[in-house]
Amino acid sequence: MTGQLCDRLEAAPVLPAKAKAETLLARELIERLHDEAAAQALQAHFAAHPRSVALVAGILAHSPFLTQVMRFDPAGLLASLTEAPEARRDMLLAGMAAFGAGGCETADLMRELRRFRRAMALLIALADIGGVWDVETVTAALTATADMATKLATDHVLRQAADLGRINLADPANPGLGSGLVVLALGKHGAGELNYSSDIDIVVFFDPEAAEAAGVGEPSSFFVKLTQQIARIIQERTPDGYVFRVDLRLRPDPASTHVAVSLPSAYSYYETVGQNWERAAMIKARPIAGDIALGQRFLGDLAPFIWRKYFDFATIADIHAMKRQIQTVKGHETIAVAGHNVKLGRGGIREIEFFVQTQQLVFGGRRPALRGPRTLDMLGELTNEGWITPQARDELSESYRWLRTVEHRLQMRDDEQTQTLPKAAGELDAFARFCGYANAAAFGKALTAHAKRIEGHYALLFEEGPSLAAEAGTLSFTGSEPDPETMTTLGKLGFRDALTAAETVRGWHFGRRPAVTSARAREVLTELTPALLVALGRTADPDGALAHLDNAFVRMPAAIELLTLLRSHDSLLTLFAEILGSAPRLAKVAALHPHVLDGVIDPAFGQAVVDVAALEGRIRNYVGSPPPSVEDGLDRLRDAARQENFLVGARLLSGVYPAQGAGQAYCAVAEACLRVAFADTRSAFAADHGVIEGAETVVLGLGRLGAGELTPSSDLDLILLYDRPDDAGPSDGARSLDPVTWHVRFTQRLVAALTVPTRRGTLYQVDMRLRPTGNKSPAATQFAGFESYHTGEAEIWEEMALTRARVVAGDAGLARRAEASIRAILSRKREPAKVAAAVAEMRALIAREKGEKDPWDLKLAAGGITDLDFLAQFLLLAYASEHPSLIVNDTASVFAAARAAGLLSEADASALLEAHRLIGDVQLWQRFTVEEAFDPKAVPARVLRRIATAVGRPDAKVLKAELDEVRAGVRAIFTRVLGQARA
Repeated sequence: MTGQLCDRLEAAPVLPAKAKAETLLARELIERLHDEAAAQALQAHFAAHPRSVALVAGILAHSPFLTQVMRFDPAGLLASLTEAPEARRDMLLAGMAAFGAGGCETADLMRELRRFRRAMALLIALADIGGVWDVETVTAALTATADMATKLATDHVLRQAADLGRINLADPANPGLGSGLVVLALGKHGAGELNYSSDIDIVVFFDPEAAEAAGVGEPSSFFVKLTQQIARIIQERTPDGYVFRVDLRLRPDPASTHVAVSLPSAYSYYETVGQNWERAAMIKARPIAGDIALGQRFLGDLAPFIWRKYFDFATIADIHAMKRQIQTVKGHETIAVAGHNVKLGRGGIREIEFFVQTQQLVFGGRRPALRGPRTLDMLGELTNEGWITPQARDELSESYRWLRTVEHRLQMRDDEQTQTLPKAAGELDAFARFCGYANAAAFGKALTAHAKRIEGHYALLFEEGPSLAAEAGTLSFTGSEPDPETMTTLGKLGFRDALTAAETVRGWHFGRRPAVTSARAREVLTELTPALLVALGRTADPDGALAHLDNAFVRMPAAIELLTLLRSHDSLLTLFAEILGSAPRLAKVAALHPHVLDGVIDPAFGQAVVDVAALEGRIRNYVGSPPPSVEDGLDRLRDAARQENFLVGARLLSGVYPAQGAGQAYCAVAEACLRVAFADTRSAFAADHGVIEGAETVVLGLGRLGAGELTPSSDLDLILLYDRPDDAGPSDGARSLDPVTWHVRFTQRLVAALTVPTRRGTLYQVDMRLRPTGNKSPAATQFAGFESYHTGEAEIWEEMALTRARVVAGDAGLARRAEASIRAILSRKREPAKVAAAVAEMRALIAREKGEKDPWDLKLAAGGITDLDFLAQFLLLAYASEHPSLIVNDTASVFAAARAAGLLSEADASALLEAHRLIGDVQLWQRFTVEEAFDPKAVPARVLRRIATAVGRPDAKVLKAELDEVRAGVRAIFTRVLGQARA
C-alpha cells in the first residue's frame, strides 16, 4: 500500500481523562519549538489532518522519548507524517549508505548514524502506533537500521586500518571482501525481527589465512581492536545519543575468549562443546558485515552442528529446563499483569520462540523447510509439515504479534530495553491507554487471554500425558532376591517366565549390560522400565521381546539415545515393543540404529501413499548432491535405505500398509536407492574415465522387484543394458576405456555400490544371472544383443523371467526403447502347448530339486507362490499375442486380465486372486516375525496367532487349514489349465 502516512492512520493511543489533544499539541510540542516556520507548518498540517492530531497527542501523553525526538526534529516529524512511510524509510537508508560510502571522520559517522537512527525510530514509531505497518514490517525496518549501522561501522574501521597500512583491501568500495572479517547478527537481529529498543547481538569471527593474505600482521589483536572500535561507533553515548547497545557475549565461551574469535577456534568449539542453546542461537545467525560470502560459508560448514541428522528429543528437555530456569530465577513463573514480563514470563514471547525453536532443532535436520530464522514463518512451516495444527499456528501467530506490539510500546516510552509492565496501578493504566485500551482492566483481560493461550500450546509440547507405566503394578528390581509382588505383576503382564524377565531387568540395573551403565542411561531406564514392561506384555511374545531387547543391549555401545526416544513418546514405545515381539529384523535395526524410529513420529507416517519420486528426493537429500565422497555416499545411502525400509515395516505393523502395500513400498525404496546409486556411481565413474559420447544406460528390474512384490529379505534381480552409436569411440576421460569395457566396469562398480559391506552394512544382494546367457556373458548387455538374443535364442524360462522386467533406473530414451522392445518380445506368437510343457517341466524340476511338501514353505509348496507365478507367466507368454492386456508385471494383474479376456473362468480367477493375496500376505508376515526358515514348532504360539490375526484369521489352526485348502485349489487349477493347453 502507498500514500502518505497521515492518510493511512488507523489507530492512536487513548488520552488521559479530561486531556484534550489540541492542548497537548500546543503545550508539549508547538509552543516548545524554536523554529517558527516548522511550528507553523505543523499547525497547518494538524488543522487539516485530525488523525495526525490524535496520534501525535497520544504519543506526547505517553512517550517522553518520542516527545523529545519530535521536539528535536519537527521537520522530520512533518516529513514522516506527509510522506509514504515506505518511501521515507528507503530514502533514509539510502542517504545513510551514501554518507558512509563517501569516506568521513569517525566523529562525523557517529553523529550521522545517531541522527539516522533517531529519524528511523520516529518514522517506525508513527507507523507502528498509527496501525500503518504490521509487526513484520516494523521489525524489518528496525533490523535494516541495525544492519546499516553495523555495516557502515565495519566498513569504516576497515578503511581506517587500510589507510594506516594495517590491512590491504581487495576492493576499497567493498572493504569487507577478502578481509577475513565476519560479523554475524544473532537473535532477533539475525532473524530480521529486531525490537524497538533492543540490544544487537553480534559475534565477530576472523579467518587467519585470509587475514594473512590481506597483509594483517597479528590477526587476533588486530581484529579484537577492530571489534572494539565497531562497538564504540555504534553504542557510545554522545550528545547525539547512541545507535544501538552492542552485546558480544553470544560468542563461543565469552568468559575466556576475546571479542573476536578465529574461525578454526569457533569450529572446534561448536563441534566439541557447543550446547543446544547455541544451536538455537545459530538458527537465526546471518552475516551482516565484513566478508559476507565467508560468513555464509562458515554457517554452511556449521550446519551439521545446528541441524542433526536425526530427530533429537533430548533437545526438548534441555530447552524446557532452560525455560524453567529463566522463569524461576527471574520470578516469572506465574501469569500476572502488573509487573508481568511479556518476554520471559509465562505465556510470553519466549515461550512462542522456544515452541518454534525446539521443534526446529528436533526436526529441522531432516526437514529443511524448518530451518528458517523467522518465528512467524516457521509457525507456518510447522503447520505445512504437519507438526502443529492450523489452529495452533493462527493462535500463536496472533498472540506473537500482539505481544511484540506491547513490547514495542514498553520500549517506546523511554527508549529502554524493557519487557516488564508497570507495577503501579496508575502507570499500568496509562500504559494500557498507550496501547489503545480504555484502562488497565481491559488491557489485562487481553494479556491474560493471550498468555493462557500460549501457555496451553507450549505445555502440549512438553507435557507428560497419562503414561503406560500407570497400568503396571508393583515392579521392584532391587535387592538380591526376586520380589514376590513383582513376579506376580510380570505374570499378569503376560510374561511366561517371570523369573527370567525379572533377572534380565535386574541385570540392566546392576550394570551387566555396557549399553546401560552410564548414570544418565540408568536414570532414564529406571523411569522407563514400568511402561516398557507393560508395552512388552501386550506383544505377541513378551518373553521373546524382552530377550531381543536384552540381546540388543549386549551389542549396542550405548542405549541412551534409544531410551530417550522411547521415553518421549508412549506411542513410539508401544510400536517398539510390538517390533521386539513380532519383527526381529526390525527389532535389530531399531536397537542398533534408534533414530530409524524418528520417522514413526513424523506426521507423514500415517500416509499410505507409495511415491518413488518423493522417496528418491528424500534419499537424495540425505545422501547429498553430490555426496561428500564416494565412501560417505555409500554409507549415507545405506542409512537412508535402512530408515525407509524400517518405516515400511513399521507401517505394516501399525496397519498403515496392508501386506500387499508393504511389498510395493519395499520395491519403491529399492527403486529409489537404485536411482540414486546409479546417478552417483556414474558421476564418480565418469570423473575417472570420462563418458562415451551418445551412449545410454538403463537398469532392468526383474523378479520380485519387477513385479512390485519385494519382501524384507528379497534379492534384487537386475540386468544392465546399454546402447551406443555404431561409431562411438573410447570414453573422453584421462583414463579412457573402450565402450564395452566402460559399461562392464561401470556395471561392476554399480553392483559393488549396492552390495559391498561398509561401516553401515550392506544395501542389497544383487543377482544378475537373468541376463542373456547368464554368467557366461559380460556384466553389461548391449541393447542390440539383448534384442537379438530374446528374438532367436532365449529359452522359455528366460522369457518367463522377462515377463516381470521393467526399467527401474537410467536414461529416459533407452528406457522407452527397452520397454517397447520387451513388450514386443512378450507379444510374439507362441504355441500354448509348447509353453505349457516347458512351464510344467520347470515346475517339476524345482519340486524335485527343492521339494514341495513343506506346507509352511509358501514359495515352494505345491499350490504356493511358485505355482501362482508360473501360471501367470504361462498365460502371458501363451496368449499375449492375441490379448496384449496380459502384458503386466505382477501376477495378480495377469489373472485379472486373463479373466477379462475369457482365458480364466470367473471362479478360477477369483480363487487364484484370493490365493495370491492370502499366501503372499502370510509369507510377508512370516519373514517379519521369524528370521530363520519358518518352523511352526519352534515359533511361539502367540507369534503364530499374531500372523493369523494379521491376515484376518482367528488363530493359527484356522489359518493352516485355510492355507492347505487354498493351495490345493491353486494346484488343481494349475494342473488343469496347463493340461488343457497341452491337449
